[in-house]
Amino acid sequence: MSVVTDLDHQAEHGHQPRGLLRWLLTTNHKDIGTLYLWFSFIMFLTGGAMAMVIRAELFQPGLQLVDPGFFNQMTTVHGLIMVFGAVMPAFTGLANWMIPMMIGAPDMALPRMNNWSFWILPFAFLILLSTLFTEGGGPNFGWTFYAPLSTHYSPDSTALFVFSIHIMGISSIMGAINVIVTICNLRAPGMTWMKLPLFVWTWLVTAFLLIAVMPVLAGVVTMVLTDKYFGTSFFDAAGGGDPVMFQHIFWFFGHPEVYIMILPSFGIISAIVPTFSRKPLFGYSSMVYATASIAGLSFLVWAHHMFTTGMPVFAELFVMYCTMLISVPTGVKVFNWVATMWRGSLSFELPMLFAIAFIVLFTMGGFSGLMLAITPADFQYHDTYFVVAHFHYVLVTGAVFSIMAAAYYWLPKWTGHMYDERLGQWHFWCSVISVNVLFFPMHFLGLAGMPRRIPDYSIQFADVNSIVSLGGFAFGLSQLIFLYLVIKCIRGGKSAAAKPWDGAHGLEWEVPSPAPYHTFTTPPEVK
Repeated sequence: MSVVTDLDHQAEHGHQPRGLLRWLLTTNHKDIGTLYLWFSFIMFLTGGAMAMVIRAELFQPGLQLVDPGFFNQMTTVHGLIMVFGAVMPAFTGLANWMIPMMIGAPDMALPRMNNWSFWILPFAFLILLSTLFTEGGGPNFGWTFYAPLSTHYSPDSTALFVFSIHIMGISSIMGAINVIVTICNLRAPGMTWMKLPLFVWTWLVTAFLLIAVMPVLAGVVTMVLTDKYFGTSFFDAAGGGDPVMFQHIFWFFGHPEVYIMILPSFGIISAIVPTFSRKPLFGYSSMVYATASIAGLSFLVWAHHMFTTGMPVFAELFVMYCTMLISVPTGVKVFNWVATMWRGSLSFELPMLFAIAFIVLFTMGGFSGLMLAITPADFQYHDTYFVVAHFHYVLVTGAVFSIMAAAYYWLPKWTGHMYDERLGQWHFWCSVISVNVLFFPMHFLGLAGMPRRIPDYSIQFADVNSIVSLGGFAFGLSQLIFLYLVIKCIRGGKSAAAKPWDGAHGLEWEVPSPAPYHTFTTPPEVK
């Protein structure tokens, strides 16, 4: 405590700690946002390296490079790292950076907790990655860790896996509390709820979702822990438990989690599209209500992951209709983005290119989700590569592309420098072409019956798998361009204007003074 008190004294007198100590003990929302973003990118590359192992093994039929047990560990840890280590921390980093500036707050409401919620994350993932080096190997039961695979047939490192999940959950809950308290209590005078930027709205709804569902995940992993090590029978039919109950509890967390990973994307796209269309966002209030209704409906659709478990027909029909209903508010959002662009004065800088790619490709992922929502059809699609194609279209061309769009949009604001446009164009076109080569053919593999999570497959799938793997390698290498571009932008380059996207291509755009902040192009200057 003496170190912290001394730092408070230094801060009061205008002195800031330097070097590593500054990053370890910082409570500045921009510093913590930067830490989150760099951490998420490191995890993105780590999870991507595991995806490369998976695609290298699947390049040809037969067992080539790794043994099936290690292949299963790669699929499990890849999923966990991408969900909890790459996408969620990236959105939390963007929230830390932008929410205080967007609402006119000096910082996040709970800065010490903000620091703590970040610094426990690297330890959580070090624990998770350390399981790969234990005697029995890492978790090998898929990122959904279904019982009884995770309770009876899992390695001894399962305890470390559960511990790491708990730490990630604690971090997420603290971050969500911080966002809610900041938005509710630190808004600038006159910033009413319906004047909040949509990025702030989407994060507010996301924070409530996190607080609602992370304890459910904590509960189910604890039940797995006690089943494996303490002789309970929550999911063991021989002891009076039910393995299908695991799926109900897990997916009650898991499906709102999917929306936790996409709602902030909607806020990002709702900031970028009006800027480069030079028009206010079409249908602001309908976007707010659509965001809230998506969050509410997300709690009613969990069992669409479980159509093949033998549920009663009335339950299947209820879940099917709710799942199809959730596409309505999502469709409202897509319509409003297109309406915003309609007859706008468009220019196609990199953030806009990624935003348009998001709208087109996320919509494709949404349509394949509607196919999976139809109960009788799902019996064919279930646990095939069609499902893999669907959720990667939603999460890679959805969540990841929106994060890249946000990075390009706000990098000039963060660094004071404009990024290299030519390198950025290379990154965009390499990414958008390779990601479709990677995931689009998976739809056909799934429809032809190729199961997911397997290291070997029938010879008739060989040609398509080789194409998919080449797309995967190309997409992975494309992200190295992004890494180089970001480092180059931070180190220097052409100075960015205070409002870098105003007047792009010689077009000046002024918003009428009564308009709320959500129609402005960039956050207000923070002195």
